[in-house]
Amino acid sequence: MSRIGKAPIEVPGGVDITISGSSVTVKGPKGTLSRVLPGAITIRQEGPTLFVERPNDERQNRALHGLSRTLVNNMVVGVTAGFRKELEIVGVGYRAEAQSPSALKLALGFSHPVVVDAPSGVTFEVANPTNIAIVGIDKELVGQVAANIRSIRKPEPYKGKGVRYRGERVIRKAGKAGKK
Repeated sequence: MSRIGKAPIEVPGGVDITISGSSVTVKGPKGTLSRVLPGAITIRQEGPTLFVERPNDERQNRALHGLSRTLVNNMVVGVTAGFRKELEIVGVGYRAEAQSPSALKLALGFSHPVVVDAPSGVTFEVANPTNIAIVGIDKELVGQVAANIRSIRKPEPYKGKGVRYRGERVIRKAGKAGKK
């Protein structure tokens, strides 16, 4: 059995879970998330604990068991604590500016500034011109928005300029060897 899938999910106080068929809705202090569980995976609630179960040991059900448990757990964590991805901007003249909590203006060496609008449920925080934080309750959406911003100007291997995740290690290459 999946070790991740059989682990119970503890639901903290203040979080309301509604289960109808294969649909799960989690409501908490930060918002509401809902998702339809894939395949024949079922979920049951016993008091403040959720259990994700599969009907049999078929390959497809084993593959979806741990995934479904993790998705539901991320929903519970999202509505209580939320998720945060941090990006760093490296390069001379590269900077970010918050136009509003849901819009970001980036100067990344192009001839024009790039404006990024956040989807609903995601906000931007700019602590200083080279650090951006993407905050929201949906882990999948926060990660996707961060990946989209990073893809505008990925870190290049020679000088390391570009947008990277906080703590990301960029492998550097040696430049051309000069003529002697």
